[in-house]
Amino acid sequence: MEKSARNIAIDAYRGLVMLLMMAEVLELARVSKALPGNTFWAFLAFNQTHVPWAGCSLHDTIQPGFSFLVGVALPYSIASRLARGERFGKLFLHALWRGLLLAALGIFLRSTDKTQTYFTFEDTLTQIGLGYPLLFLLGWRKPKWHWTALGAILFGYWLAWALYPPVPGVFTGFLAHWNKGNNFGNAFDVWFLNLFPRVTPFVQNDGGYLTLSFIPTLGTMILGLEAGQWMRTAQAGLTRRLLAAGGIGIAAGLLLHFGGICPIVKRIWTPAWTLFSGGLCFLFLAAFYWATEIKRWRGWAFPLAVIGMNSIAAYVMAHFGEQFFPNTFRIHLGPHFFAFLGEAYAPVLRGMAVLACYWLILWWMYRRKLFLKI
Repeated sequence: MEKSARNIAIDAYRGLVMLLMMAEVLELARVSKALPGNTFWAFLAFNQTHVPWAGCSLHDTIQPGFSFLVGVALPYSIASRLARGERFGKLFLHALWRGLLLAALGIFLRSTDKTQTYFTFEDTLTQIGLGYPLLFLLGWRKPKWHWTALGAILFGYWLAWALYPPVPGVFTGFLAHWNKGNNFGNAFDVWFLNLFPRVTPFVQNDGGYLTLSFIPTLGTMILGLEAGQWMRTAQAGLTRRLLAAGGIGIAAGLLLHFGGICPIVKRIWTPAWTLFSGGLCFLFLAAFYWATEIKRWRGWAFPLAVIGMNSIAAYVMAHFGEQFFPNTFRIHLGPHFFAFLGEAYAPVLRGMAVLACYWLILWWMYRRKLFLKI
């Protein structure tokens, strides 16, 4: 099969992930609240919010998708740099630098509305940055190293939580070890995050998010690394292999959850969540690969690829533009410009205009080959 210079499936899938993140400006929960009893908008609102604890919505697949795709892209990146004559030492230093920059960028973006640097390490960029050097080292090893590392990470992380005293909460019995509150990960953060300067002492993240989630997040990236190696070598039956891996991951996560061994909780990135969400990522990737590489249907993927090829720019833009564009519209178009279908629909119409602005900027950058990379 003829291979394109870039793998469109990877760019398009990454573009979908970033689009889902940027689409928070649609404020579907506000529309649903303004239209009580409307199941259509309630369904959309549910899938644009994180579930309170156990379970999964479409919005919950954003962070694992982004992390998974970091692993998928790594074999391509290593091969490209080796073809340019670069050596392991230089590449490893770059991996360390990239991990540091990703973590620093995550901290910077979370600090923009604070009175001082806000040192927490639970957001997508920082979690990836903390695990990226280890992922890079695994990228030079054979698959048996990947699976061994994945097993060690998931079992070791599960055991650490299982040995920590449980607290009352959503779960009862053995699963109470993974309740929100004084769990193993939060106990670490109470010690670790209070080593940094803070306005007030750290007690608990309101959403339950944790620094140590970068460890099972590395597991998600390892799953992506394996998928990336399958794709780069263009093995026969790749779509079936991706589908099989997706089914196995989802089944394993559900078995751990309903078997009372480990719950599926994205906010603390449980081992069951790593397997379940990793399975979903395999299925997404299989669908994009089948459509763009097998069927060669690529025209529809172009708008997504424009976003996916500039994912860091899209990520930063979504953080800085979510207030800038609505405020600009309000100043120049008036406060009720988007209420022409009724006030209930104004948030989603305004959000669509913001998304269009995001995409046009990314398209302009694409046309001029301006790609923000770390």
